[in-house]
Amino acid sequence: MVGVLRASVVVALLAVGVFFLTVGTVGLLRLPNVYNRMHATSKATTLGAASVFLAGAVYFGPRGAGLVSLVGVVFLFLTTPAGAHMISRAAAKAGVPFVTGVYWPRPPTGDDDTGD
Repeated sequence: MVGVLRASVVVALLAVGVFFLTVGTVGLLRLPNVYNRMHATSKATTLGAASVFLAGAVYFGPRGAGLVSLVGVVFLFLTTPAGAHMISRAAAKAGVPFVTGVYWPRPPTGDDDTGD
């Protein structure tokens, strides 16, 4: 009974992972610019890869390869947001334009500050 439950959880996590990885791939291929593509791939790929890692942790248990899978999830959640932020900042500094009607927020000029 426990084996069937474990197998069901592994299959469910793999299905969720494959779904999100597929969505991220479609977003990478279909979205118009680097900012949208970066957003789609960083969000969907993080969820998809984390689900696959968690499936490995459930399948192998809390030791050995299962522990490596859990460390992979932690590493993924620590590095993906930083990488996506660096890509977006580099694209903005390189002058990659946004979609029409969207702009990069400007720092406040100080003209309307009432607290000083």
